Amino acid sequence: MSDSPPQQPFHSPRSGHGDGGGFGAGLPVTAEATTLLLTGARLTDGRTVDVRLGGGRIQAVGTAGSLSASALSRVDLTGYLLLPAPAEPHAHGDTALTADGDGPVSYAPDEVQRRATEAALLQLGHGATAVRSHVRIGDVHGLGPMEAVLQARRSLRGLADLSAVAVPRLLTGVAGADGLAMLRDAVKMGASVIGGCPDLDPDPAGFLEAVLGLAAEHGCPVDLHTDGDDPGRLGRLASMAGGLRPGVAIGPCGGLSRLPLDAAARAADQLAAAGVRVTCLPQGDCAALERRGLHTAPVRLLRASGVRVSAGSGALRDAGNPVGRGDPLEAAYLLASQGGLRAGEAYESVSAAAREAMGLPEVRVEAGFPAELLAVRGDGIAGVLSLAYSRIVIHRGRVVARTSAVREYCDSAVAVALDLPRQGRTESGP
Repeated sequence: MSDSPPQQPFHSPRSGHGDGGGFGAGLPVTAEATTLLLTGARLTDGRTVDVRLGGGRIQAVGTAGSLSASALSRVDLTGYLLLPAPAEPHAHGDTALTADGDGPVSYAPDEVQRRATEAALLQLGHGATAVRSHVRIGDVHGLGPMEAVLQARRSLRGLADLSAVAVPRLLTGVAGADGLAMLRDAVKMGASVIGGCPDLDPDPAGFLEAVLGLAAEHGCPVDLHTDGDDPGRLGRLASMAGGLRPGVAIGPCGGLSRLPLDAAARAADQLAAAGVRVTCLPQGDCAALERRGLHTAPVRLLRASGVRVSAGSGALRDAGNPVGRGDPLEAAYLLASQGGLRAGEAYESVSAAAREAMGLPEVRVEAGFPAELLAVRGDGIAGVLSLAYSRIVIHRGRVVARTSAVREYCDSAVAVALDLPRQGRTESGP
């Protein structure tokens, strides 16, 4: 079995034993001071290598045993597949973990900060070293949720990169004037992305014009919620967004799957020509659209048209999905098992494509690239997406999370015959 026997992958030459926890005891606190050697890691091309990390980057990749191990902290990755870390392009940290609560959801700043922090740490444990969180602003809560998420971002520094998308409800008409002013204030506070849901505004075109104008003014990317079931609206968005840099992303676009094939294909071609990215949510809907049960965006059709498609997790145990896991590898698994993508393409949608959609540097397991890595126990991408139990997460060259799973079987004839890992036997008394 790939996850047995129990593993102790962390080892420090200074301490001579494993860390005994999830955060690599014996390792320096800051990424800049860390020099770490990963040994015996398998890559997707089948090679087994050692990887040296330092200064938050990959310093060297060599054949197993070829890199000097003197005075380095070491992590034994024998039996693990080493991958560029996934990123989470579509989270809702302000509403996460509220599905089981009694009564209305609290938006007190300390509660929002706690939820956003805990959600980001859960996603980090799954492997996402960068998270983009969509945060509602306006109404009775004003900018309180945004300030709370920004405080969570500061508290997570060194563990994970958390960025905030300001999501106003209305931007047009009399009611929209306050929303536009609040959106400007959110950007000044530190929201790095401008979002929203034009589908819910009485004037969707006016909403788009306001968002894109403000984004151009401040040099911010745009990340919008839309069902994508209106080809005309998508066409207008594409024509308006084509010249915006650093770019526009939309999602979850499940409504594209309900359109006639020719209409969906034309819309996909328009999005591709404008450089608009799509973030799908294979695990289910999010609460922002106030709808449930939507289909996943037609990923193969979009990719065939040249649209850059990433995958996010969406709701994490909130009203949009009360059992959401926030696991990028589950999103990739669903794209491979139900979306028709190859395993490698599915993983790329939650790693390279997700990082690109978030404006993050490219990661490869090669010298010179950022040390944002995920080691998963398994032999290849397909096996990892099928049984992604044990994981080691590296952010800025430092181990920041570990999940270890052990599977054992009862002591039986078949377990002995197949050499399966077996439960410890209880010694009988004297």
